[in-house]
Amino acid sequence: MLFDIGGWLQGIFGPYGELGILLLIFFVFFIDALFFPTLPELFFVIGFMTNPSFEFGCELLLAAILAELIGISLLYYIVEKVKVPKRIRDLADRYINFLVLGDERLLLINRVAPMIPFAGAFISLADWRLSRSLFYVLIGCILKYGAIMLMSSFFYTYFSDGAAQMYTIIFIIAVIAVSVAFALIRKRRLGIENS
Repeated sequence: MLFDIGGWLQGIFGPYGELGILLLIFFVFFIDALFFPTLPELFFVIGFMTNPSFEFGCELLLAAILAELIGISLLYYIVEKVKVPKRIRDLADRYINFLVLGDERLLLINRVAPMIPFAGAFISLADWRLSRSLFYVLIGCILKYGAIMLMSSFFYTYFSDGAAQMYTIIFIIAVIAVSVAFALIRKRRLGIENS
């Protein structure tokens, strides 16, 4: 029998209902943007499983976007206020020169092939415009998590709840695996081109 993840989450956040799930998604995406990777795709889809409606999916998407923008902006302002050693700035410059794109558009590609950890700090160290960077983060969130929401909705429309959960989890694992593979391939190619 498939473990009912949505039911489990609903059990934990039950007293708070959908608001609790939205706060959980906000917190996970905020932590992902500010401190360390949290596999937000998995949490996003688990949150969606608690209520696989289009309206709630849009609310989850909005919570994810707000958390990303706030987390990245906060980290950007922290790095702007801190005196970053020249050695770290030089390392960031070398990394930017190592990449094919050396501007804010890289944040959009980062949604598919994660290559930029701590995006807010990276934006500051690369001297990119914050407004343009946040625009690409916004577009990337809408495209990636909107697609995840639509695929999950498709599964819930055409399959039973148990099968829809299983296919959705498989889809998310595939998305994560493809992202990791793209990042590794990209790094390997860039390493060969810059050798």
